[in-house]
Amino acid sequence: MTDFQGSSSSEIDSTTQHDGVRRINNVSQSTSPGLDTEPSRGWRDVFWSGIFTIHLIGLGFVLAVLGINRFQRADRLKIDLYTYRFIENQSHLTETYWPFYAVAGAVGTVLGWIWLLLLGSKAQQMMKVSVHILTTYLAVISIFCFWGGRIFWGIAFAIAASLQFLYVISVIDRLPFTMLVLRKAVKMVWSLPEVLTLTGVFMMVMLLWMVIWSFGAAGVVATSIGDGGRWWLLLVLSVSLFWTGAVLCNTVHVIVSGMVFLFLIHGGRESATMPPKPLVKSLRYAVTTSFGSICYGSLFTAAIRTLRWEIRGIRSKIGNNECLLCCVDFLFHIVETLVRFFNKYAYVQIAVHGKNFNSSARDAWELFQSTGVEALIAYDCSGAVLFMGTILGGLITGTCAGIWTWHKTSDRVFMVGCTAMLMGFILVGLAMAVVESAVTSIYICYAEDPSLIHRWDPEFFAQMSGITTTLTTQERTK
Repeated sequence: MTDFQGSSSSEIDSTTQHDGVRRINNVSQSTSPGLDTEPSRGWRDVFWSGIFTIHLIGLGFVLAVLGINRFQRADRLKIDLYTYRFIENQSHLTETYWPFYAVAGAVGTVLGWIWLLLLGSKAQQMMKVSVHILTTYLAVISIFCFWGGRIFWGIAFAIAASLQFLYVISVIDRLPFTMLVLRKAVKMVWSLPEVLTLTGVFMMVMLLWMVIWSFGAAGVVATSIGDGGRWWLLLVLSVSLFWTGAVLCNTVHVIVSGMVFLFLIHGGRESATMPPKPLVKSLRYAVTTSFGSICYGSLFTAAIRTLRWEIRGIRSKIGNNECLLCCVDFLFHIVETLVRFFNKYAYVQIAVHGKNFNSSARDAWELFQSTGVEALIAYDCSGAVLFMGTILGGLITGTCAGIWTWHKTSDRVFMVGCTAMLMGFILVGLAMAVVESAVTSIYICYAEDPSLIHRWDPEFFAQMSGITTTLTTQERTK
């Protein structure tokens, strides 16, 4: 970190400082209407909030049926009458596997709370551990999969470990700046303690839904249909859980983004101009008028940005292989087009301006392109680092649940472990969402009005300005 700070200081010469001041003067000191100035908002993307609500009610009923059918007595609801053609294994009971998911929920919650509690003092060390340990963890799991005869999963985890290693190697020079950004985001989050409390509440809400979800999942694992049928049912349930978890994470994202934006605009939470009860206002917008936009964006953003990180990492290490570079560039441009309409920065625009999701994503991306901040965002890997921590939390949760399942009954260990991993992934992701929200809000504020960042942390502003100028100059000389 010392080397980076030294190089940054040398980069920020007098020309850079004049550019930063000139940019501040060119941007209007009053940002577009925000949380504290908008009298009312229209409902956005209502269709998707309806779809999500119907899906949640319908799935809750299905989960109850699947769990009750094997609870204390096999085939209580006589579902086997309709699945007798697919029966391959001896059936078990829901309560045989439900406790294993309870372990997953407990481990995931503890890991999430550890993240929240250690954000202020040990966050940087934890992030470094996430980056460097994840590759080894994936490789070890791959070895155990091969050893247990799970060839497909062994290959899958080996590929994941290889991609993780290649990605870290490709961005190793960016990690010092990334850690700087994350450290400042953590500083911002800890200045808003009510946000941490709200995140804990959302984790409890997610855990309550997981009680219902795991009841149904345990019923599926215990059912008498063959492995193929159980895996397909669990896949459907997992997609639903992922969407539900993403909606809760992005709801936190919108709430925190609104709070951070108000914090920066008014110069601190103790400012006399700070509107009363800002958290309540942000929460109300997130769960009412903007909830449809959150549900809509949650379906696509995670998959698209993960693909973008991997393609960027591979693209930077191809070298002079023109054929391969052409293919990767083709995929890169497709993903960049998708990112224009599906990106995490949309949630800040949703929080502040109350737009629908696609308009928010497009406006955020055009804002970055017009101000040169796009290059800075591409250089920063904070989202990827937080994602690595989330994956590591999910893997630890799945491992703990899998080990206890194997200790109690050797049957269907991998099935329980994989679904438990998703539970841990979501619970830890809720804790990570707080920091990521602060990061995205900082970039939006820096693009809209750099003086907000300058007033909050002049040294950080100087470092961001220096990196932005350097990256912009490099782009022009290519």
